[in-house]
Amino acid sequence: MSLSFIRAFEARGERPALVLPGNRVVTYADLARRVASRAALLGGGRRLVAIEAGTCEHAIVTYLAALSAGHAVALLPPGQSSALDAFCEDFRPETVCRLVDGRWRMDAGLHPDPQPLHPDLALLLSTSGSTGISKSVRLSAAAIEANARSIADYLRIGADDRGLLLLPLHYSYGLSVLHSHLAVGASLFVPRHAVLDTGFADDISAHGVTNIAGVPFSYDLFERIGLRDHALPALRFMTVAGGRLSPDLIDLYRRRMEGRGGRFFVMYGQTEATARIAYVPPEHLAGHEDCIGIAIPGGRLALAGDDGAAITRPGMTGELVYSGPNVMMGYAGGRADLSRGHETGDLRTGDLAERTADGLYRVVGRLKRFSKIAGLRIAHDAVEQALARSGLDVVVTGTDSHLTAFFTAAAGEGDVRARLAEASGLTLLHVSARRIAAFPRNASGKIDYAALAALSAARPAEAGGVREAFRRAFFPKIVGDDDSFVALGGDSLRFVELSLGLEQALGALPDDWDRMTVGALAAREPQTAVLPRVGADIALRVFAILLVVLHHEMLWPIPGGSALMLVLVGFSLARFQQANFAEGDWKALLRPLVMVFVPYAAVLAGYALAWGAVPWASVFLVGNFGFADPVRHTMLPYLYWFVELFTQILLLFAVLSFVPCARTAVARNPFAAGLFVLAFAVFLRFSAPLVVDIGNRQIFTLYWNLHLVAFGWCAWLAPGPRSRALLATLAAALFFVLGFVDGVWIGTTVKYLVVFSGFLALLFLPALPVPRWLFAALMPVAAASYHIYLFHRLVPEVLMAPLHGTGIAPALFHGAAILGGLAAGIAVWALQRVAVRRLAATRLEAPAWKGVSRPGAKRALS
Repeated sequence: MSLSFIRAFEARGERPALVLPGNRVVTYADLARRVASRAALLGGGRRLVAIEAGTCEHAIVTYLAALSAGHAVALLPPGQSSALDAFCEDFRPETVCRLVDGRWRMDAGLHPDPQPLHPDLALLLSTSGSTGISKSVRLSAAAIEANARSIADYLRIGADDRGLLLLPLHYSYGLSVLHSHLAVGASLFVPRHAVLDTGFADDISAHGVTNIAGVPFSYDLFERIGLRDHALPALRFMTVAGGRLSPDLIDLYRRRMEGRGGRFFVMYGQTEATARIAYVPPEHLAGHEDCIGIAIPGGRLALAGDDGAAITRPGMTGELVYSGPNVMMGYAGGRADLSRGHETGDLRTGDLAERTADGLYRVVGRLKRFSKIAGLRIAHDAVEQALARSGLDVVVTGTDSHLTAFFTAAAGEGDVRARLAEASGLTLLHVSARRIAAFPRNASGKIDYAALAALSAARPAEAGGVREAFRRAFFPKIVGDDDSFVALGGDSLRFVELSLGLEQALGALPDDWDRMTVGALAAREPQTAVLPRVGADIALRVFAILLVVLHHEMLWPIPGGSALMLVLVGFSLARFQQANFAEGDWKALLRPLVMVFVPYAAVLAGYALAWGAVPWASVFLVGNFGFADPVRHTMLPYLYWFVELFTQILLLFAVLSFVPCARTAVARNPFAAGLFVLAFAVFLRFSAPLVVDIGNRQIFTLYWNLHLVAFGWCAWLAPGPRSRALLATLAAALFFVLGFVDGVWIGTTVKYLVVFSGFLALLFLPALPVPRWLFAALMPVAAASYHIYLFHRLVPEVLMAPLHGTGIAPALFHGAAILGGLAAGIAVWALQRVAVRRLAATRLEAPAWKGVSRPGAKRALS
């Protein structure tokens, strides 16, 4: 049942199949080997494999491997755990490949007694359309193969072509780009940049992209960055589908592509037909910008009236009906439906269309996009088109009692409401207008009508708070509605601070908020009933800094706070910087140092002024090398070793990103790469002290602590229960040796017991709901943990110095020092937040926000 073009991979040898950022190439031979290896991991027997289909190497290989092994595959949107959980409940897949807290997991044997699958079933894709009611489309291998070949045929894709894999894979259009290129031995470029990122156009030019596929929203973004005018020497054709692109933009891109000897395709399709149904031949596009064209090779289009009779006369409206080998087997609502065979012959698309005198089809509306108000049957699409002709871009939703026009332009709601009434033929009593920041869109870029329908009956979300939180967190970087925390290169410090800001704006956050776009978060309604959730890493960050402050003040043998923070450093590097490392983006890897150095510079300046000497070893962050000391004022007090070590870790991480084999290892199997580094770090821990003798100062060095960072990296990336059990066993063995065998005092034993306990929490504890008062107490401490580390000792040693020798009770002094140290760090953190907020506010009115016209913006991006 596997697709024939997958079986042909090996024969294509060293031809490029996937091209990844940094010109890393996966050849067809590589792809064949990796598909075979992953297929073996999936196991024998025919099963349903559910995959969170991110546009990434891992998802592509797993998807092809599952098809190659003859399994049925369900592709689901990445970062939407609730959608995947609902699918698992309804369809009971035997194997699930998903992201859990950002880490890939392959869980097999979930439902040991499954209901059988039809032998023709190859693929399940979810479709929700504009109604928000989701169901799955059952597709056969034959349908996938036929549609891939047909698309490659009319687009004339050849083995020398290179497509841009920009659209999500769980969306049939995006998946068809993958299929149609692999079917003919062409290659695909997987970009690292989002469209609005600086460097997007340069990337696709440098990697020889010959064709670009996009939805209408993609073309809106292309216009923002000036892509149409960018030099793209290899570009042969562009395609648009997934909705109605404005005739003006179609004409602009048609002319541009013709001027460079290329072609522009307007296409139409549905998931129920695997992907494509119709296209407009480029030579007939001029003057027919509002048409969907003719049927794809191997397919047939027709029109049916209300009574089901065929409509053959041009200019008459009827439901568009398609027939061809790529039509689905049928719908599925649960596991029992997957044993059913082919139930769909001709596909009734639900679109109203007409045929022109030239034989081209034109979609004029949607059967379900109607309201019947005051005896009038009103097509929402027709109203939108009428308003568009008068220069107003709106999206209309409605019930059988009311219409609402949503718009983003700088127009008055009263004016838009009046024009809506005129276009629809209704009175003002039946219509309303509402201006919003941006149209909500689903993952494929289509307008999310369900979200707008819900919004029309609800109060506006406090979106400004979301955008302002992102703007402050990433200042001075420009942020856009299609960005996400991960896409912006967020780090652990920003994660905690932004969690706090977003919680204040929205009341409660989904588990996968760091992968949701800013626009999607801004469109959420504030929630107050749901308890906030705190991950183990956040709780451990608070515990670790409290332990540091307590240990430094009381001098009890309870070290371990700083060591636990190093484990969290590795955990955060894996969580937030893994992709940047694989792509060799050293600037993103070093970006966290900016926020580290600003308060550290204040500490350096203070000590330099107090001592009358500059602690140069600390200025260059090498005080932990053992050649300087605080007594001679050549370095800061020893407690600041953590800043030096953290900087050295990031520098080492960035340097390794220049090594191609290191990037490849992390890209292919980051967990295995972490185990290799762990083994090397353990070797260093025991061997380096035999070569380098700096006495007790070695506890501050990189070679003494690198294994802690490696353990944190592996904790985030462990792909399953066995991997986590392996890590727990390795940690238990190593920490026993270090704490009980190699340790020289009770504090060493306590330190490794603390670190081991925290490591187990990272491995096995999920994010837990906590009372809102506790969340409000924990998050500022977690966000300010670094500032607390820097400034907590200034309270007892500087501010409280006059109290020494005054007879104050020790318990009172210690308590004031501990609480004062925490308060000092939080105060400095709060002051830094205020400073950043004011700097961000100095931008122009539509400031620091992608998609807003700024002088020179297009010139800088094109």
